Amino acid sequence: MLTKTEQIKPAALPPLAESSVLRYITFSILYVAQGIPQGVLWYAIPAWLAMNSRTPGEIGAYLAVIGLPWSFKIIFAPFMDRFTYLAMGRRRAWILLGQTGIILSLLCMSFITDPLNNLLWLTAFSFVNNLFTVIQDIAVDGMAVDILPSDQQARANGVMWGSKVAGKSLTVVAASWLLNVHGFSFTMLFFALSVIIIIFVPMILRERTGEKLLPWTTGMPSDTAAALQMHSFKSIFKSLFKFFFMPVSLIMGVAAFSASIGEGLIDSMLPIFTVQRIGWTNEHYSQVFAAANLVSGLAGMFIGGALTDFLGKVRMMSVYVAGLMILAGVFSYYNNLWINEQFLVGFIIAFYILLTFNTIAIFASAMKLCSKKIAATQFTLYMAVSNLGIAVGAGLIGPLKELFGWEILIAAYIPFALFMLIMIRFIDFDKHREKMEQLEQSYN
Repeated sequence: MLTKTEQIKPAALPPLAESSVLRYITFSILYVAQGIPQGVLWYAIPAWLAMNSRTPGEIGAYLAVIGLPWSFKIIFAPFMDRFTYLAMGRRRAWILLGQTGIILSLLCMSFITDPLNNLLWLTAFSFVNNLFTVIQDIAVDGMAVDILPSDQQARANGVMWGSKVAGKSLTVVAASWLLNVHGFSFTMLFFALSVIIIIFVPMILRERTGEKLLPWTTGMPSDTAAALQMHSFKSIFKSLFKFFFMPVSLIMGVAAFSASIGEGLIDSMLPIFTVQRIGWTNEHYSQVFAAANLVSGLAGMFIGGALTDFLGKVRMMSVYVAGLMILAGVFSYYNNLWINEQFLVGFIIAFYILLTFNTIAIFASAMKLCSKKIAATQFTLYMAVSNLGIAVGAGLIGPLKELFGWEILIAAYIPFALFMLIMIRFIDFDKHREKMEQLEQSYN
């Protein structure tokens, strides 16, 4: 007797669960879609604001507010684990919702008059845009955990992160040029159209055989998705508390938070520093930033994940973090070389290469520490902690700049990185896995 899944004629395109090629392509495109609003709102607009004489405090406050939705991921993730339109798959309906919200918020932003003097509305709509970007991010990560075989997770992390960085980099260049030449409203409309094109990818690909493409088409929930679906908030949060607060898991969360504060500080500092201290235009900064991120993204896709797999996660995180500390220290000390463009560009490229490699290693470590019972929610918690750190780092730029010069501001990255370097020495994946398996068995 045929199962309900087998009774439905398969689609012309194989489902993601049955095609590794389509999985890599789809996750790559979906992460490009996340890079677009981040490139516009997190990098191009701050540089544009700096070019138009907005203060470091104003820009830092804008970045801190729009970064807050990323710390809400742990609130959204259990809700998305608990509720979904299962006939379309566990995650795809949420992905479509997230992308629709990104499109609509960008369209709304195009109607802001004089955004340079309406930072409240600019910040508010950017905040909303990030809320929907967070929904997409959780759903895509959840889909990856659901359908990626364990032996493809590290490579997929490299591909996904590299694609996001590449999309963000190209967006920064395009957005900076469009802002300067065609203005704010046209720029928002252009990128809304870009996401409209991308949304067709999750619209035409099923997660598993037999599922609906859209609510009004034929199909039904797959047996596998139905078996994975969570049905109780109590069990989700009970499991999350037990697994996340295991010693090694907690250490990783604290280490990632500290590293992210430093990352948020440097990310928010660079556009202000290069425009207001060095004298670059926002377009020139965007071109350099995009080139650095494109190089780091491609290196992460093809080198970062492989190095972490072959040489070990803790060892490579230690190497990456130590390298980042050295770069920050050298750049801070040799302030007389800041006027040398090769020195400045070389620092930016080298820093973002190591930062991308370290991010991939952190993500791969977080996946390894997740329990299969609540992998999506637990992984989201790691990402929420990390993104909260970035928002905190961005918020520090204003107060620190009022107290210290650029040299100290750059060197402030070092203590946050050093704390991570110390913490990760206490991570033992094997012991953690043994204890976690014992806990998982106790639930059965």
